[in-house]
Amino acid sequence: MPNAMIHGRPYGTGKRKNAIARVFLSPGEGKVTINDRAFDDYFPRETLRMVVEQPFDVLEANGKFDVWATVCGGGIASQAEAIRHGISRALLTVDSEHRASLKKAGFLTRDARKKERKKPGQPGARKKFQYSKR
Repeated sequence: MPNAMIHGRPYGTGKRKNAIARVFLSPGEGKVTINDRAFDDYFPRETLRMVVEQPFDVLEANGKFDVWATVCGGGIASQAEAIRHGISRALLTVDSEHRASLKKAGFLTRDARKKERKKPGQPGARKKFQYSKR
């Protein structure tokens, strides 16, 4: 459901690995709240905060929207990318003209790479036990 309005607010679902983010936008001054925590508190690393804000940088819309997101699953980096995906989808609800620039930046494509499953008779997905000739 990429283009949705829930309770009158643009909504987008973002996914990356096992992380799932529900993102709501509202007009505001750029405040970001994730799981009822402050942005700087939830993402202490500057690079992760930069990843979340990338869609606004592409559209030159910094400080125009408040972001309220809930995210679960995955690690902290995949959660940041899931939120970026959700923000990008929610921005399409605001104005569908943004689609070309967001698509070119690669923010609308769901990164489908996941951890490969462990195979039976092996210690991991690709690793093999040491071969013994005798």
